[in-house]
Amino acid sequence: MIAVPPGQVTLSDRRTRRSWSVELAPYRLGAFPVTQALYARVSGMRPSSADGDQLPVEGVSWWDAVRFCNALSLREGLTPAYAIRADGGGVGLDVDWDRGADGYRLPTEAEWEHGCRAGTPGPRYGPLDEIAWYRDNSQERVHDVGGKRPNQWGLHDMLGNVWDWCWDVYDAEVYGGYRVLRGGGWFDEHWSVRAGARRRSHPGYQVDDVGFRVARSVPN
Repeated sequence: MIAVPPGQVTLSDRRTRRSWSVELAPYRLGAFPVTQALYARVSGMRPSSADGDQLPVEGVSWWDAVRFCNALSLREGLTPAYAIRADGGGVGLDVDWDRGADGYRLPTEAEWEHGCRAGTPGPRYGPLDEIAWYRDNSQERVHDVGGKRPNQWGLHDMLGNVWDWCWDVYDAEVYGGYRVLRGGGWFDEHWSVRAGARRRSHPGYQVDDVGFRVARSVPN
């Protein structure tokens, strides 16, 4: 886990053409996406289509990710961040975030972008081929975590390799409970592999270029 300093980040929504600033307290963010080895050790499952202990886990839904966060918290004696229960319609889960918990959780969209940018103003924190696996250099497959240069705060694979699930709802007015994805993946063109690029998907969605990394709040 990397200690991320406090700061401010400006997010924007293409549909509404709205921008808004978010002030962030210090937090901790995984230096790498969750690997297949860690996911298997905690959950007992290997959902990924590719196989390799140091590959990022993929083929995991947003719901899978929040369940993993709670399981990892319990494994390490921490307070789980999420209260998870079946929703009233029987089609998914309702998840409440206890913001005072010290356990593992998904980063917010603002935390993700602040961590990705690492104080840099441009769309990327370095030359794309040096920092990311994407369509032009990935040979159309996922790669071991940490194979590219990290950003200035020591965070690897913030761009490329696999998209990261974030906590936030993307646009409830239009997409309901769809959640935010950030970072771009191994099959994406260069224009999708940017600090400000946003994607959304149903929280039950599973595909071979979507994974996640964990965050933790810093006690006051």
